[in-house]
Amino acid sequence: MEITLNHTIVLTHDNISSAKYYENIFGFKFVKVWGNFAVVKVNQTFTLDFMNESNFSSQHYAFKVSEDQFDEILGRIKTESVAFGSGPFSFDDGKINNNDGGRGVYFKDPNDHLLEILTKDYVLD
Repeated sequence: MEITLNHTIVLTHDNISSAKYYENIFGFKFVKVWGNFAVVKVNQTFTLDFMNESNFSSQHYAFKVSEDQFDEILGRIKTESVAFGSGPFSFDDGKINNNDGGRGVYFKDPNDHLLEILTKDYVLD
């Protein structure tokens, strides 16, 4: 059996509004509040479990998407007037990148986590 990532906890200031943000921007499904978690289904086997915390460091979450999904997500980012950019240190330059023959963009969520969408895997050779 292939090992897969099942879930990860994303620390937030407001878990429900954060879950709804990811649902809105990415098109993920906000499943329910379960104990301390607001659970968002990313795909058939992976969830993001948003949990409230008062102090935390920002994290980086990268999502590989299809070309069509890229256009849809970027469209929602623009509609919501979310700053975006071409790199992790230029996440607000209003540009996309074409790394590794694909397209990519970075932006921050309401909790200051750095998000990335990309259409091609990094070339690691």
